[in-house]
Amino acid sequence: MAGFLFRFGDETFAYRPDAVLAFALPVIWVCWVAATRAYETRFFGAGTEEYRRIFDAGISLTAAVAIVSYATKAEVARGFVVVTLPVLTLLSLLGRYRLRKHLHLRRARGECLRRAVAVGHREAVAELVREFGRAPHHGMRIVAACLPEDGGADRIGGVPVEGGMSEVAEVVRRTGADTVAVLACPELAGVELRRLAWRLEKTDTELLVASALLDIAGPRTSIRPVAGLPLLHVEHPELAGMRRVVKGLFDRSVAAVALVLLSPLWAATALLIRLDDPGPAFFTQERVGRDGLGFRMFKFRTMVVDAERRRKELAAAGHQGGGVLFKLKDDPRITRLGALLRRWSIDELPQLVNVLRGEMSLIGPRPPLPDEVDHYGEDVFRRLAVKPGMTGLWQVSGRSDLSWDESVRLDLRYIENWSLVLDMQILWKTLAAVVRGSGAY
Repeated sequence: MAGFLFRFGDETFAYRPDAVLAFALPVIWVCWVAATRAYETRFFGAGTEEYRRIFDAGISLTAAVAIVSYATKAEVARGFVVVTLPVLTLLSLLGRYRLRKHLHLRRARGECLRRAVAVGHREAVAELVREFGRAPHHGMRIVAACLPEDGGADRIGGVPVEGGMSEVAEVVRRTGADTVAVLACPELAGVELRRLAWRLEKTDTELLVASALLDIAGPRTSIRPVAGLPLLHVEHPELAGMRRVVKGLFDRSVAAVALVLLSPLWAATALLIRLDDPGPAFFTQERVGRDGLGFRMFKFRTMVVDAERRRKELAAAGHQGGGVLFKLKDDPRITRLGALLRRWSIDELPQLVNVLRGEMSLIGPRPPLPDEVDHYGEDVFRRLAVKPGMTGLWQVSGRSDLSWDESVRLDLRYIENWSLVLDMQILWKTLAAVVRGSGAY
């Protein structure tokens, strides 16, 4: 109705296709969204599928209205369609976003969580319990575990072991669970997994099966039936070619615009640093980029001038802090102004120069020091397959509060599932992480 008034002002609501469409559009939109399966609860709270389906519903409904009006020669004003349907889609996306944030708050309080039974080996179940406990917004809570018959454990990560793999259906009934998460294990595959699905079908319990692949999801995976077998097809990550060119153009364009817009902040910050502590305003440090190539990374100086010398003294005194990473929560080398700059991530703004020069990306793994790379294991070298970033999954997931293993896992997850949409999501979440300031030291 608002779209009709915007397009036609206070014209009469005499019979005309536009007025009919204005009255019928809310009902049509609800039915259309339901037809695109955007109301399925399994998409609520996490991932982009929920938003993608709303967006697809808006595009397809706009096309349908245009085709029907052309085929029936209905006099539907183009301005009405062009304004109303995109606005309706945008408002629906904003509404879903607000509802998701409200849902996350309730899940953080232990509400609106699905009760799940984890089936698998002890280590895999323990990791799943930790992951769901660390990220409750996914909406799962493990209430029981089923291990191989020789599991030999009463509890795993605070979750009781209720039985073996042959007792999954009974455990689901006894605990009131509505979901079963089957982790990769040879004891429950093929025929046994099919029989479990049949038993759970009678109770309308959702069955989730995890693949043996680590941190690979989204468009890289698809199910392909081959000779009657559902095979999981895994595409290689697109780390080269046109997508990398597009990413590079996007990074440099944003960096160039940001450098111009933030130039007053740069000048003010540099002046304050010089006034707060004698020494240069900028700090450069050797870092390792893509394919192991070194480069000089720029930052605003947040520490005393002799910070590198004092680092060796702190390390010799046993203050290593972060294992491979040298991170101290209360680092005595940080100046008063430096603590404030780190709190709001202003010290990292000069890295836009590195992005403009093509040495870094806006989004990517954390740029490592050469001595950190010397301690890398075989798998960790995968971080060097792409350019390091000013921000990344590590930035929006806890920053310096993360352990070394957690930061590596997040960096590898980003590399394996990179997309421009994922970059946009991380940029958006970075704003919230900077405002919170948690883990910034």
